[in-house]
Amino acid sequence: MALTLSKFMTKRTVTSVCVLSTLIWILKKRNRKQVAKYRNIWPVEDIQYIIKEEKPKEPKAHVNARFFRQLYQLLKIGIPSIISSEFAFVLLIAGTLITKSFCDLWMINMSTLIESSILKMDKSLFKRRLLKFLAVLPMISIVNNVLKYSIYEMKLRLRTNITRSLLDQYLNGFIYYKMNNLDNRIANPDQLLTTDVDKFCESCTDLYSNLTKPLLDIIIYVYRLTSTLGSETPIIMLSYLIFAGMIITHLRKPIGQMTVKEQCLEGEYRHINSRIITNSEEIAFYQGNNREKLILLTSFHKLITHLRKYLEFRTFIGIIDNFVGKYMGTVIGFYAVSLPFFIENHPILSGTPNHRFKNYYTYGRMLVKLAEAIGRLVLAGREMTRLAGFTARVNEIKIVLNDLKTGKYKRTMVSDFKNEPIGTPGIGKIINKDNIIKFDHVPLITPNGDILIKELSFEVKSGMNVLVCGPNGCGKSSLFRILGELWPVWNGTIIKPPRGKLFYIPQRPYMTLGTLRDQIIYPHTKTEMIRRGQMTDIDLKKLLDLVQLGHLLERENLKNSEGQGWDVVADWMDVLSGGEKQRIAMARLFYHKPQFAILDECTSAVSVDVEDSMYLYCKQTNITLFTVSHRRSLWKHHEYYLRMDGRGNYEFKTIETDTKEFGS
Repeated sequence: MALTLSKFMTKRTVTSVCVLSTLIWILKKRNRKQVAKYRNIWPVEDIQYIIKEEKPKEPKAHVNARFFRQLYQLLKIGIPSIISSEFAFVLLIAGTLITKSFCDLWMINMSTLIESSILKMDKSLFKRRLLKFLAVLPMISIVNNVLKYSIYEMKLRLRTNITRSLLDQYLNGFIYYKMNNLDNRIANPDQLLTTDVDKFCESCTDLYSNLTKPLLDIIIYVYRLTSTLGSETPIIMLSYLIFAGMIITHLRKPIGQMTVKEQCLEGEYRHINSRIITNSEEIAFYQGNNREKLILLTSFHKLITHLRKYLEFRTFIGIIDNFVGKYMGTVIGFYAVSLPFFIENHPILSGTPNHRFKNYYTYGRMLVKLAEAIGRLVLAGREMTRLAGFTARVNEIKIVLNDLKTGKYKRTMVSDFKNEPIGTPGIGKIINKDNIIKFDHVPLITPNGDILIKELSFEVKSGMNVLVCGPNGCGKSSLFRILGELWPVWNGTIIKPPRGKLFYIPQRPYMTLGTLRDQIIYPHTKTEMIRRGQMTDIDLKKLLDLVQLGHLLERENLKNSEGQGWDVVADWMDVLSGGEKQRIAMARLFYHKPQFAILDECTSAVSVDVEDSMYLYCKQTNITLFTVSHRRSLWKHHEYYLRMDGRGNYEFKTIETDTKEFGS
């Protein structure tokens, strides 16, 4: 009967596997047809794009010595010291796991005793043991949930410390600008700083618990089994652990690199979505929605294609993992536990058959638990390989941040200027000195290596307002980016005031998130404004009146339940018109009162009379101006002009009186 049932189950299992295989083949064929149909409708192969620059090498992601060094460096940030609260949580997790292992051992013994009392038909003994079991269960439940809480809290603390460390570097000085504009190693820093850090911390804490618990179980069960069954049984199991671990670790190698590519493609897809939001107006004017849709679908197609390949590979590895780590482990466990019972005169065989059955039942369960622990340890290698991918990604941004902090950046250069004695990025000198801006043989070179002007020399002292003019691409913006220390100085010497005494206002002013007051005092906070003691809300009102925006404090649609006037919170980029934003930026300039101000077409949407009053106020407050503008009406507010012709030539001269009069 048993043999017939076994044959029936075997035949049924084989039939089920064949049916499943056929179904998978049909679904894959159907999916290929859908993809072909999709490509006919949206020819994604015709769309080509590049996010920043293609990196020549992706970060290696393998479980090797380099991975452990990178992991150690990141964990030093997440767990600062052995006396930190983070390390206390590491110990709490370890202690909870040890407690849980002993709880499992107690439950095995108690379950055996309860079942033996049932077999003995001893009702009173059964009730006593069952009540004892019931009394301990709440404590075991507490242990399990304290473990879950500790693991999640540990993940949050790791993420907090690593994120703060990376953001401290990312937003230190102009590192964030250099990473996005000068260096092309990191295509999507937002993806790395958010999603990748979160996944790294989650993978790290899960791996810690998934490694620690099986290791503790193996130690406990090996000790108990060795003391009773002898050393042969545990040795067989541990040998299998080493053998299976080596095979599966070798097969899992591609997972790390696949994880890295998955995160890169996720970041790319996210970046393209954000570009549509950022440039929605321009896209709408060009009616480019279909083109952007094609680009977006192309990126999504690349992501989904990779995820599908990753899924198929993980499914293949999962089959091997289950077979080698789980089912074969159980088979080896059955074989190992049977050995003492087939040896004559073994101490465990003494006693009645019921006693032998109880021993087999108890130690068999222990061995099953040992096999499960070994299987989990083997499968934990899968998580370790995945962690290697996240570690490589997070470590990549850490390396780039450190390089940019020391002035090193890597970028694919377009122009070949190796034969020209221009210099190298960062070799030029910057000297801080009040009330003067001087360029002494400084070349204007873009990050791509395009030489705009080989040597630029001029000197401007406080009170000498300069009008900067020339065609597009001649170097006006490049001059200001070098002056603002955003771009490196390739050669020569720049003498300029410290950063806080040089203010830049672009054509499209930036409105921060916050209150109306925050727009005027940016980048200061209200606390910093009060601490400085130079301005009050009354003074800010005068600045608004000066730029003819005093009515903003009373505008009805800027009043809400969260505050009125200075404390109203709104999306200022949308609430204010283009001219109002430019006037807010000028009020911001008057608040900071720098020595020099760079005005880059920043009054193009402002009427001429308001513009005149603002420029006159700059002169009254001794703010020296560098102005980029095509308006003739501004010539009268400047004494000098710097003209670039776009062919590498420039001239720095005095504006004659008759020119000013003509301009007015």
